[in-house]
Amino acid sequence: MLRFLRQNLLYSSLILVSVISCKSYKLADVKPVATTEKMVENLYFSSNGDYVYKCQMDIYKNHVSGILIIKKLNETTHRVALTSDFGNKLIDFEIADHDFKLNYVLPDLDKKIVINFLKNDFQQLLKRQYPVQESFENENARIYLSTIDNKGYYLFFNKENGLLKQIIYTRNNREKIDFTFDAKKPIFADSLNLQHKDFKITIKLFQITETE
Repeated sequence: MLRFLRQNLLYSSLILVSVISCKSYKLADVKPVATTEKMVENLYFSSNGDYVYKCQMDIYKNHVSGILIIKKLNETTHRVALTSDFGNKLIDFEIADHDFKLNYVLPDLDKKIVINFLKNDFQQLLKRQYPVQESFENENARIYLSTIDNKGYYLFFNKENGLLKQIIYTRNNREKIDFTFDAKKPIFADSLNLQHKDFKITIKLFQITETE
């Protein structure tokens, strides 16, 4: 953990001053389709039960693992806690679309870049409602585009079972994060792979207990 923190801080100055060049995001091999949907939802964290996952983070060449617990406090806010594999609390915060409250952070983790990284990723992951502007489809998925200010979200729903399979998050039309889900139920993802497109950062979650 300490090695990860020291190395992460070395990268932080580079991240803050670098201008990342990435291509504009465009859907491939799709066709536009008419839809009556005005709103689509990510329901994977909508239950009142605890979501408990084994968490693996890879930040550049550093690997961190622990237990992640996500709990819905109300219709707009979730509480997120990350502990080490031995049960020591690393960070605990409450998060909504436009609010963030830090309840606890391990002193070694109390760095602005680390907090901002977690805040942004979990705000995007836990976002529930998406107003629909356009819809598309390909052979396997119905795809909805939701745009909010300079942010865009492409939500891919599996045609066969109707479950949310992927969210591509863009900012200024440039791909930022790819969220890929594996699920059997609409309210619970068995696994999640979160991959940044402009940084060498990934988060993987694997089911430990299934919420009701």
